Amino acid sequence: MQKLNPSTVFYTPDALNERGKKALLAYPEAVHQEIKQHNRLPELEGNHYQVKSNVLVLGRLKTLVCRESGRSSDFISPSLANGCMGACAYCYVDRNKPVNPITLFTNTEEILAAINKHVQKQPWPKVPNQTHPQYYTYDIGCNSDVSVDAALSDSVAATVAFFRQHPKAFATFATKFVNEEMLTYDPQGKARVRFSLLPHKVSKLVDVRTDTLEKRLAAINDFYQAGYEVHVNFSPVIVHEGWLEEYRELFEQLNQVVHPELKKKMSCEVIFLTHNQWQHEANLAINPKAEDLIWMPAIQETKQSQFGGVNVRYRYQLKARWISEFKRLQQEVIPWCDIRYIF
Repeated sequence: MQKLNPSTVFYTPDALNERGKKALLAYPEAVHQEIKQHNRLPELEGNHYQVKSNVLVLGRLKTLVCRESGRSSDFISPSLANGCMGACAYCYVDRNKPVNPITLFTNTEEILAAINKHVQKQPWPKVPNQTHPQYYTYDIGCNSDVSVDAALSDSVAATVAFFRQHPKAFATFATKFVNEEMLTYDPQGKARVRFSLLPHKVSKLVDVRTDTLEKRLAAINDFYQAGYEVHVNFSPVIVHEGWLEEYRELFEQLNQVVHPELKKKMSCEVIFLTHNQWQHEANLAINPKAEDLIWMPAIQETKQSQFGGVNVRYRYQLKARWISEFKRLQQEVIPWCDIRYIF
């Protein structure tokens, strides 16, 4: 996995616990600059994606709130980090932010205590649902990529250990990277990794600075054998000429790769593309070829997200037809990989 090598590390004084100091000292050649608030940075040089490579922020997360989800998880945990080294053309985390470098939150134990307090308030035993038949599931990587976070500090290792030992809680996260160090974390079936997969041609264009599709596919069995529950995440589905043929090829690759024992357990989630005006304008200057695929006003309509943002999605009637076509193809090629949800 590509390593972050920032030229500047910003930090708030309250982030410099043992974990924060270790993260700061890991980059002795970088400029170390104290700031008052992790979400108020000085003006930075370079475009949006250059900043993601050149800057790291160390902060203390103060808003320790678990939010309801209901799709990939029951709840979204307080973030271990915000932002990602990747520069995916469609990333929702970057929307409406002029710059968004990785902010690593160093108060992991406070975050985990908040999760524990939250789950202890839930009715027990849990009523089984599609997120998990037994445990309350918490998405620990909703605002970052956990595989990248794990390369920056021991926060992810501590988090996996917390869920491994917890009698009621279960971790889940999606990733576009392969961090082989995470194979040593011994989750014992209490953490679900969801490898995000797009067809090869599209992934090369829009999944900027992430690990290749081939590397993600090759890691699936390794993570299963290391004790993770492994699912896949077909997200975002980008509709263009020949898209179903490309997904047939991807499904056939998956069929060939996945171990027979894992096929009995693996499920998937499917999310069709949403996009954003701000991202569109940023991409025109940085990755215009991606916009030929993902900015398609003739087949898109305005959508307000559940968190208040105004985005665009495929038109309802068209999307309903494409969802049906996707399901038919999935049933034909990988019927063993049940769709947990699709929208």
